[in-house]
Amino acid sequence: MKLIMAIIKPFKLDDVREALTALGVQGLTATEVKGFGRQKGQTEVYRGAEYSVSFLPKVKIEVVVPADMAASTVEAIQKAGNTGRIGDGKIFVLDVAQAMRIRTGETDADAL
Repeated sequence: MKLIMAIIKPFKLDDVREALTALGVQGLTATEVKGFGRQKGQTEVYRGAEYSVSFLPKVKIEVVVPADMAASTVEAIQKAGNTGRIGDGKIFVLDVAQAMRIRTGETDADAL
């Protein structure tokens, strides 16, 4: 299993969710976060307002998928989250040793 963590622009969340749903991903976690990357110190437009601050609003998406779905999931996030402008975000892929559904006790792939 793989944990795919993506940091994207907030207005791309619905596009990414739709792309993942079309792939068969059954669930994800989204968190509002703030951060900066290479665009630090540059002006960014967010919801019609200009920001020239160190931290910009982002959304972190976390999804666990079977290892054989990792590449297609990363590709779907990249395509749906891309605006072609600085600050589009990053995608990280990590190994998951174990997963368990709390309600039923199912483990690993059955817990997804």
